[in-house]
Amino acid sequence: MYVGAVFFPLLGACISGFLGRWIGPIAARWSTVVCMALAAACGVPAFFDVAFGHNPATVPIAAWIATGGLEVSWALRYDTLSAVMVGMVTFVSFLIHLYSVGYMAHDPTQPRFFAYLSLFTFMMLMLVTADNLVQLFFGWEGVGLASYLLIGYWYERESANAAAIKAFVVNRVGDLFFMLGVALTFWTFGSLEFTAIFGAVDQHLGDRFLGVPALELIAVLLFLGACGKSAQIGLHTWLPDAMEGPTPVSALIHAATMVTAGVFLVARMSPLFEYAPTALAIVTVVGAATAFFAATVGCVQNDIKRVIAYSTCSQLGYMFFAAGVGAYQAAIFHLFTHAFFKALLFLGAGSVIHAMSDEQDIRKMGGIWTRVPVTYAVMWVGSLALAGIPIFAGYYSKDAILEAAFASHSATGMLAFLLGLVAAFLTAFYSWRLLILVFHGAPRADEHVMAHVHESPLVMLVPLLLLAAGAVLTGYLFAPFFIGHAWEEFWAGSIHNAPHNHILHDMHEVPAWVPLAPTVAGFTGIALAYVLYMFAPGVPERLAATFRGFYLFLLNKWYFDELYDAIFVRPALAIARIAFRVGDQRIIDGVPNGAAALAVDAARGAVRIQTGRVASYAFTMIIGLVLFVSLLYLGTTR
Repeated sequence: MYVGAVFFPLLGACISGFLGRWIGPIAARWSTVVCMALAAACGVPAFFDVAFGHNPATVPIAAWIATGGLEVSWALRYDTLSAVMVGMVTFVSFLIHLYSVGYMAHDPTQPRFFAYLSLFTFMMLMLVTADNLVQLFFGWEGVGLASYLLIGYWYERESANAAAIKAFVVNRVGDLFFMLGVALTFWTFGSLEFTAIFGAVDQHLGDRFLGVPALELIAVLLFLGACGKSAQIGLHTWLPDAMEGPTPVSALIHAATMVTAGVFLVARMSPLFEYAPTALAIVTVVGAATAFFAATVGCVQNDIKRVIAYSTCSQLGYMFFAAGVGAYQAAIFHLFTHAFFKALLFLGAGSVIHAMSDEQDIRKMGGIWTRVPVTYAVMWVGSLALAGIPIFAGYYSKDAILEAAFASHSATGMLAFLLGLVAAFLTAFYSWRLLILVFHGAPRADEHVMAHVHESPLVMLVPLLLLAAGAVLTGYLFAPFFIGHAWEEFWAGSIHNAPHNHILHDMHEVPAWVPLAPTVAGFTGIALAYVLYMFAPGVPERLAATFRGFYLFLLNKWYFDELYDAIFVRPALAIARIAFRVGDQRIIDGVPNGAAALAVDAARGAVRIQTGRVASYAFTMIIGLVLFVSLLYLGTTR
């Protein structure tokens, strides 16, 4: 069961990728769907067996690396943390595969798409079931490769190629820190196996590296690696551009795979992070800043997928500052619920784009809710969950994070709580801005587009309905186990809280107004969106004109791309240009080219001597003979 959950997606990828040309697109796509269904059929029961049946396991696969003092085996680690991730990833990915059957029906290269999609899922599963840091790094780099292939899937578009390269390069920056963290971990502990590392943390509390506490430095390096994958502020710039890939790709990247890898890494390494308070403070501040930053940018974006993409970035910030205050369980709980409602929102957006003849600009939509009633309903469900409205999944997980931040009684925790409240208000605002502009008001699309607006086929609607059920039920059903009274038994040590960390108890003892505040913020944001976009639709345009500088600041995403272009891209291009013209063309190419030019010139001079006249040759021979005899005579007389 454990092995099948991980390797069935790889089987589907191989069938579609290697045999797709012979078996045809229909067989190729359905083979991956069936393999993902089998993976989910293994992964979901395994989740219940491990988490509720208390049957953790480590499944050995093979010996992998044995060199010097480094020995690494290949094994599947199945504790509660891994089981939660595997169950969620396989189920959500199966629904995305099924949805893709309808969404990609007219694409001529479907086998390649479905092979990439299944490969992406397999790499994420390898990451979350890793038993050591090397195996985790294999999955880590694998999801980076698969994301590059999927973001640039429509490679005939220049924008898609640029976005794929950007995602790959930005993630390599984070991966550099991750590799340094892995190296320092081996230097400190002498092992890369999780069991050995976690069991020896107490013995290395006083270790230092270059005068810095080793555990703090390892934690910071690993977190910087996580910032790349999970798009935290500073290394977030690739995430919005990833929307260039097909919509199912966006759903998979933003909901179940890749961006959740960083949060998983921090939770997995919680036994180490618990003894790195400075690193945890950094995690808290960066997460809170990301939640606030992305929420502000999401308020003014006009591409339906980019609005949802920035909401992902913001929600990841929540997850990180939850981990930063020690509430790793709350972070994983929000990761779990977020997977359902974020996949729902992205696939719902795909249904809208499908209905609107591939239009993605929300300013060119409106007035379509009666024509796509199922899509409209599920988008409401996803938005209610995202905004943290009571009874929906996000209400339980996001509120738990804010309560934990308040209960931490630290300066960074209070900062996270305040920024998280503001982000909650902005999240509700931009979610209903999207709903109103997309579905309500007078149609703003042309007559041709409006004439073809239609509901999606059943193969796309069934996944939406199942995800909607998850967006409603997962919070209520799983809150008692993830963060409630049964949390300790549920997690069974797969996430570690140090003896001094009582956050999961303290978060339930906060004042009554603390859990109420996010709900009030959410309803206030919804009300403001209705006022500005339903009842007074001219006001946002006037506000944008009045505060044009601030509006452009948000519209241009705080100018991070322009700043990086000025600091990194242009100087790098200038240096590369100089290196090419001087180093490559003049020196590297210049030396052999110059030697060749000299040889050519010498040959041309020799050619001029070859006149074809016998008298000239005889005269030259006589002159040469005279010179030779003269030199020989001079040499003998000396």
